Amino acid sequence: MITAALRRRNDEIRMSNVETTQNDQMTKHSRCLLSDFVLRHSFVIRHSCFVIFLALGIGTALAEKRPITEKDLWDFVWIGDPQVSPDGSRVAFVRVTVNEKKEGYNTSIWSVPVAGGEAPRQLTKGDHDTTPRWSPDGKFLLFLRSTEKDGKPEPPQLAMLPMAGGDSFVFTELPRGAGNPVWAPDGKNITFTSDTNAEDLAKQERKKNEEKPGPSASPKAPASTETPAGKPADKATPTPASKAESDHESDVRVITRAVYRQDNEGYIDSKHPSHIWIVTPPRSAEEKVKPRQLTTGRFDEDNAIWSKDGSQIYFTSSRIDEPYYELPRTDLYSVAAAGDKSIKITTIDLNTQFGPGGGALSLSPDGKQVAFVAGTNQPINSYTEPDLWVLDLSPNAKPRNLTADFDFDIDGFIIGDSASPRAGGLNKPIWTADGKGLIAVYSREGKRNLAVFDVATGSAADLTSGNHGVMSFHATPDALKLVYVISTPTRVNDLFVLDRATPGTSPKQLTNVNDELFSKLNLTEPEEIWYESFDGKRIQAWLQKPPGFDAHKKYPLILNIHGGPHVAYGFIFDHEFQWMAAKGYVVLYPNPRGSTSYGQEFGNVIQYRYPGDDYKDLMAGVDEAIKRGYIDDKKLGVTGGSGGGLLTNWVVGQTGRFAAAVSQRDISNWENWWYTGDFTLFQPNWFRAPPFEDPDEYRARSPISYINNVKTPMMLILGEADYRTPPGAGGEQTFRALKFRKIPTVMVRFPNESHELSRSGQPWHRVERLQHIVGWFDHWLMGVQKPEYEIAPEEEVPIKSRQPAKPPK
Repeated sequence: MITAALRRRNDEIRMSNVETTQNDQMTKHSRCLLSDFVLRHSFVIRHSCFVIFLALGIGTALAEKRPITEKDLWDFVWIGDPQVSPDGSRVAFVRVTVNEKKEGYNTSIWSVPVAGGEAPRQLTKGDHDTTPRWSPDGKFLLFLRSTEKDGKPEPPQLAMLPMAGGDSFVFTELPRGAGNPVWAPDGKNITFTSDTNAEDLAKQERKKNEEKPGPSASPKAPASTETPAGKPADKATPTPASKAESDHESDVRVITRAVYRQDNEGYIDSKHPSHIWIVTPPRSAEEKVKPRQLTTGRFDEDNAIWSKDGSQIYFTSSRIDEPYYELPRTDLYSVAAAGDKSIKITTIDLNTQFGPGGGALSLSPDGKQVAFVAGTNQPINSYTEPDLWVLDLSPNAKPRNLTADFDFDIDGFIIGDSASPRAGGLNKPIWTADGKGLIAVYSREGKRNLAVFDVATGSAADLTSGNHGVMSFHATPDALKLVYVISTPTRVNDLFVLDRATPGTSPKQLTNVNDELFSKLNLTEPEEIWYESFDGKRIQAWLQKPPGFDAHKKYPLILNIHGGPHVAYGFIFDHEFQWMAAKGYVVLYPNPRGSTSYGQEFGNVIQYRYPGDDYKDLMAGVDEAIKRGYIDDKKLGVTGGSGGGLLTNWVVGQTGRFAAAVSQRDISNWENWWYTGDFTLFQPNWFRAPPFEDPDEYRARSPISYINNVKTPMMLILGEADYRTPPGAGGEQTFRALKFRKIPTVMVRFPNESHELSRSGQPWHRVERLQHIVGWFDHWLMGVQKPEYEIAPEEEVPIKSRQPAKPPK
C-alpha cells in the first residue's frame, strides 16, 4: 500500500535477501500440464465417392477455447528489463517464469533481433540471471547471477557473457553481492553498488584460510586488521571457545530509528549501507580482477551514472540520520573514478520516492545536465504528481520543472497483478541525441504511453498511443530506436520496437511470449465506462464480463477496489479480473477520487478525507452497473487489497447491500497502523496530527469504529510478513470483532508473504489466494458448498448448513 511513501532500493542484493526464505527458492522451470483436455484428431477418410461426413460439432470443438483458470499463472511468461544493443540490432531481456516446484521464479537472459522474424533465443543458463547491460562496443553482455548453496540463493555477483561466443563467467565474489552495474563510456570500467563492508571481507578471508588444505588451518587475521586504538590485532591462536565466540553473530536487534523495517525487504541493516564500487571488466574467465570501493560512510548511495569523459561518477544520497522529521530531499554528489573523497554538488529539495525509477539520473548528451523524475515537497500533500526535472551539473544548481503545466503523471502507477514478479528493471528519462528532448512514459486516464518532452518548453508529443500500458522502455544511445514492454487487458506483456528515424513508422511487435497458452484461452476485453458521482465528478471504470456474456441474463457482481490510495487501474492485464469473469462474475473495477492519472486535484482531493467521498464514488459505480440491467443486485460482492482492503472494511461498515466481502492486506484501525507501519506519518500527509493528539479523527476514519454495523460475511486475507499493513492493525482486529458478533468470517493467513503477495508472492500462494477469494464469493453469492469455511469438520456439518448459502438480509 501507499506506493509513494518509500522508494524501494532497486538492486538485486535486497531482492536476494527476500528470496532466502524456503518458499521463494527458484529452481529450474518446467511447464505444468494443464488440467483441461485438448483433443487433436487427424482424420483420413477414404471413400470412392469422396463423400465425407463430418459433424459440424467436431470442427467447433477443435476451435473452441477454454476459460482461463487460476493455475494458468504457472504458465505465464514475463518480460523484464529490456536493453537494446548499442548498434540497435538486438534486444536483451530477462525472461521470468514460475519454477518447477511452483515456489518461486526462474530468471534467465534472452535475446531477440530488432528486425523481427526470429523467435527469442536464450543467452544464459542460470536460474537467477538478471540485469543485462551491453558493453559500449556491444561485444560483451554484463549481468547479475545468483547461484544456490545448500538450496538457498547466494547474493548476486557480476557476470560476463562474450557475445562472440563462449560461456558466461562470474567475476566478483563479494560477501554481500553486487547490484546496479553501469558501464563506463569507454567500456574500461564498471561501477556498481554493494552493501559489503570491511568486516564482511575480513570474515570471508578468514573462512578461505580455514578451508585451505594443509597443517596450518587456523584462522589468519588480515594484515590490515586493527583494534579501535590503532594497535595491531592480537594474533594469538584462538582457543575453540574464543573462536566460537568470535564467530557468533547475535540475532538480537537494537532499534533506534522510527523506520526500522521495510516491506518485502525485511529489517533495515544500518551496518551495511550501500556504497559505490568500481571494477575493471575482465574479457575472459582466466582474467582475475579485484573490485574497489569508492565511497564510504553510514548512508546509502544510489543512482550512479558516469560523467561523459568517464572521470567522475555522479550519484545521489540522502545523508540524514532520521529523514522522517524533515521534508523529502536528496543530495547530488560526484566521486573521481580514480578514487578520492565524494564532493557534494547540490541539494535536490524534491521527493524522489516514486517507485524504482524515482530519482534515477539520466545524463544529457553534452554531459552538463541530468534529468530525473520527482515531485515537489511543498505544500505537504497526500498526493503530488511526479514531474520531469532537469538539473545543471554545477555547484548549488536548482532543478527546473519541465512538466509543471502537464497535469498528468510522469511515469505514474497503473497497477495490476501481472507485472514481472522479478527483474522488472527501472525506467528513467532518455535524452534525444541533440539534447533538445526527453523521452518518458506518462499515465493518463488508465493508459501509459511514451512521449517526447521539449527541454526548452516542456511541450509533449506522443510517440505511442492506444489503450495499453508501456511498462518499461529503453533506447539505443542515439535514442532513435525505442524498445518497450506493452501490457493490455488481454496480453500479459510483449516487446515492441519503434524506429524514430523513420517518421510515421508503426511500432513492430518482437515477441509473442504467451501465445502458446493464450491461443487456448477465451479472454474478454473489459468495457470502459464513465459515470458521474454524487458531486458531478466523472469517474472512469471498467466492467470485465464473462465469456459468452448475455445482456439478457442476470450476473453476480464483484466490486474490486484498488489500493494505494494513489495508484490507478487501467488498460493492462489483470489475471484476477479475467478469472473472476471466467467463473461467471461481472467485475467492476473503478478509479475513485484519489486515483492517479487524472490530474493533481483529482488525486489529492482525498487528503484528510480518506476514506470518505471515494466510498461514494464506488457506490455510484455499483449503481451504474445495476442500471445496465444485467446485474443481480442481491448477489453483490466487494473486495480489495491494501488501501482497497481498507475501503472494503469501510464499505461493509456503511452499507449492508453486499452479500459477501473479502478484505486483503487491510487497515481497520488507523491509530494502530500509525504506530506499526513500515513508514511514518510524522509529516501531515494523511492526518494533521498524530493519534495521541487527535484520537477522534483517527477513530472517525477507522473502519473498526463501525464494526457493530457489519452484517456482511467477511474473509480476511493476510500476509504474515506484511510490514506495510501489519495484520495486527487490520484483519486480525476485524476477525476477532466479527467472531465476537457471530458474523460469518474466515481469516486466511499466508506464511512468509509480504504486502506483495498478489503481485510477486510465491506462485502457489498466489494461486491459493485467488482460490480463496473466488471460493468465498462462490459460497455466499452462488450457493456453492465450502466445508473448509465451516467451524465443524465436513462430516459433522449439520444438514441445515449444507443448504445453499443465503446472503444476509
